[in-house]
Amino acid sequence: MLKTIKSIKLPHVFILLTAVVFICSALSYIIPSGVFERETKKIGSINRTLVIPGSYKELPKSYSLKGTIMGDEIEGKATPVSLIGFLSAIPKGMEEAADIIFFIFMIGGVFGILQKTGTIIAFLQKMLDTFGNSPNLLIILMMVFIGIGASTLGMGEELLPLIPLFLIVSKQLGYDRIVGVAIVWVAAEVGFAAATTNPYTVQIAQNLAQIPLNSGIVFRLVFFAISMAISIFYVLWYGSKIKNNPAKSVMADDEFNLDDITFDKIEFKKEHFIILLVGVVLFAFIIYSVQNYDWWINEMSGAFFLLGILCVFISRMKLNDATTAFIKGMEEMVVAALVVGFARGVQVVLQDGQILDTIINSAATNLQIFPKHLAAGGMLIFQSTLNFFIPSGSGQAAVTMPLMAPIADLIGITRQTAVFAFTCGDGFSNMIIPTSGILMAVLSLAKVPFVKWLKFVFPLFIMSMVLSFIFLFIAVEINF
Repeated sequence: MLKTIKSIKLPHVFILLTAVVFICSALSYIIPSGVFERETKKIGSINRTLVIPGSYKELPKSYSLKGTIMGDEIEGKATPVSLIGFLSAIPKGMEEAADIIFFIFMIGGVFGILQKTGTIIAFLQKMLDTFGNSPNLLIILMMVFIGIGASTLGMGEELLPLIPLFLIVSKQLGYDRIVGVAIVWVAAEVGFAAATTNPYTVQIAQNLAQIPLNSGIVFRLVFFAISMAISIFYVLWYGSKIKNNPAKSVMADDEFNLDDITFDKIEFKKEHFIILLVGVVLFAFIIYSVQNYDWWINEMSGAFFLLGILCVFISRMKLNDATTAFIKGMEEMVVAALVVGFARGVQVVLQDGQILDTIINSAATNLQIFPKHLAAGGMLIFQSTLNFFIPSGSGQAAVTMPLMAPIADLIGITRQTAVFAFTCGDGFSNMIIPTSGILMAVLSLAKVPFVKWLKFVFPLFIMSMVLSFIFLFIAVEINF
C-alpha cells in the first residue's frame, strides 16, 4: 500500500485547482441552486456578514444555449456557470484575492532579504557551537526556535537550507538521517499547524471568516506549547532509542554518508543580533496594531517592507544585492501566492452558479445530526482530507473558509473554532501527504525515502490529531 502511495504522482496544484473549478462549474448544472438570507452586524470594530439560520430557499434553474456559452441572468432564477464563466473564474478569483496575493509576495521578498543577511543560519550555528555538547538541550532549543518561526511567521520553504546542516549535526551526535530531518521539519510542520499568528493560515482564514485578526491568541499559545512538547518528546525518544540500539532506526541499513555535503560557516555578528531584535519588536508591533488600530493587509505589508529596509540598512547590504534577494524571495512565493487566486476561482463558480449556499445548507444539515463536538471534529477530518488535494494553507483557506464560517454559524459553534479546525487539519497532515511539494523536496534533499519517513512520523501525526480533537472539544465547551 505504501509503495503504491509513493508511486502516485499528482498533477501540479494549479492543474488540480483548475480541474476543481471545472468540476464545480459542471456541478452547477446538477446541484440544486439556492440562497440564504444574510445580515450584516458590527461586532467590535468589524462588520460581519452572517447567514440567517433557516432562511435557505431553493431557486429554479434556467437552461439555454446562450446561458451555457455566454451566461444569462434571469430574475428569480439561477443560471448554471457558462463556458465564459468557467474561463473567467480564475482571473476573477485573482482579482478578488489581490490583497492576500500581494501580501504573500511582500512577505516572501522580505524573507529573501532576511536570508541574504545570513541571520538565521548564523544564529543556528551559534546555538550549535554553544550547546553542541548537550544534544537533548540543543534539539529542544532548535525545535522551539523553528516551531515559533513557523507558528508566527509561517516559515517553511525558508528552512530548506538548514537540512544539510542538521544532517551533519545528527551524524555528529550519533543519530540517523531521520533525526536530522525531524529537528527541522517536524518542528516546522507542528509549529505551522499549531499556528498563532501565521499569516498564511490563521490571518487569511480569520479574514475570510470575518473575525478579528490574531484573536484567540491565548488558546492558540496553549495549544502550540503542548503540541511542541509532544513533538519534541517524540523526537528525543526516537533519538535515544536508536542511539542505544542503531538497529532500531527506520533507516538502519543506511550508511549515512555525508561526503557530498558542504556548508559555509557564518559567524554570528552583532548585526545579526540587532536584526533578530528588530524583527521581534516590529512583529510584536504589527500584532498590537492589528488588534488595536484595525490594521489589515496594506498596513501589515508596509510594516514587513520596513523590516526589509531595516535589514538592508543594518547589514550594510548593497541595494542591488538587496533588490536581487527581494525578487528571489518573491519568486519563491509565486505558487503559494497565485494558488490563492486559483482557489478563489472555486468560490467564484460556486457563487455564480448559486450552489454555494446549497452546499453550506447540506453540510450544515448533515453536521447538525451530530453533537456540536463531533461536528467540529468532522471539520477537522474534512480539512485534513482536502489537504491531500490542495496542499497549500493559503489556498485551502481560500476554498474552505467561505464554506466553514457560515456552517459554524448554523451548527452553533464559533467561527474561531472553525478556523482552528482548519489550521490543525491543514497543518498536521502536511507531515504525511506525498502531494506536499516542500515535504518531498526536504526528503529528497536529505535522501530519506517517503515510506521510511512515514513509518517514523505517522505515530506523531496520530497523536497530534488526537490532541486536536481534544482541543476542539474544549473550544466548543468554552465557546472559543
